[in-house]
Amino acid sequence: MNFAIVGATGNVGRKTIEILEKSKLKINNLFLVASKRSAGKKISFKRKKIKIEILENYDFSKASITFFAAGSTIAKKWAPIAAKQTIVIDNSKQFRMDKNISLVVPEVNAHALKNFKKTNIIANPNCSTVQLVVAVKPLHDKFKIKRIVVSTYQAVSGAGKAPTDELFSQTKDFLNGKKIKSKNFTKQIAFNLIPHIDNFVKDGYTKEEWKMENETKKILDPNIKMTATCVRVPVRTSHSESINIEFKKSYSLQEVKALLKKAPGCKVIDTKKNGGYMTPYEAEGSYLTYISRIRKDNSNKKALNLWVVSDNLLKGAALNTVQIAEVLIKKYIK
Repeated sequence: MNFAIVGATGNVGRKTIEILEKSKLKINNLFLVASKRSAGKKISFKRKKIKIEILENYDFSKASITFFAAGSTIAKKWAPIAAKQTIVIDNSKQFRMDKNISLVVPEVNAHALKNFKKTNIIANPNCSTVQLVVAVKPLHDKFKIKRIVVSTYQAVSGAGKAPTDELFSQTKDFLNGKKIKSKNFTKQIAFNLIPHIDNFVKDGYTKEEWKMENETKKILDPNIKMTATCVRVPVRTSHSESINIEFKKSYSLQEVKALLKKAPGCKVIDTKKNGGYMTPYEAEGSYLTYISRIRKDNSNKKALNLWVVSDNLLKGAALNTVQIAEVLIKKYIK
């Protein structure tokens, strides 16, 4: 089967190439597509050098599945055009809440892929949503989640390459006593936290917080009540989340830990000692979603606290799209 990546030179595009390199998918040809700025560039894949093709000139019929990793502006214009000739798996926010388009995390709602032919477009969730639903899905199945309160600590790579570079440059300037100028953030990010990701929407929430709430409901259960606070932190890669879950049913910690240890794509690292938990630095480069600090909420006998960490460029983006393709090929494409 032939595959293509639109936005092949960006952070998520390059990660998608890396994952496809390791994947068991049988790839006859891989087409790499980007903007005119990347004209003439070549990227290595399976010991070959693949020349970047320009989006405006590219023939979408060349690939059976096309990964879009180029942002919502490109997806809005080009994904519907591409979907007439190829299956589109889009990593942007453009189609996530479209009622006719499936929003998929394979470990959670792979069954939603059966409807892909309605539009030939499949949406990849927000990175912070992905790691949350992977971790809480088995708990919802067993105890039924009533409410989720989540605070996120999101790495700068989630905002793109330029913001990541800015963290490094600001850090250098800070250590050298220079004046810091913020270009990609609303305030200084080096040695600081910014409780603001994406634009503000109604009631004082941001779009990132709105996305987490609504995407979780679409993927997991529309009846779950949820509130989020999303914070940008001076970490290069991997998002972290402090999650408080209130169940409808009573639970025991023993049951919870047993379920999480068997959860697909997850790994429990939770010992009550110094260092007995996962940090974003340690999660970088791993395909897994890590769950730590599992403990009862002492203020509510039906509530639980979790600490969840995952590489936002992998499971939160590129890896999830490749896993979607793998399920499509295995179950839905003949």
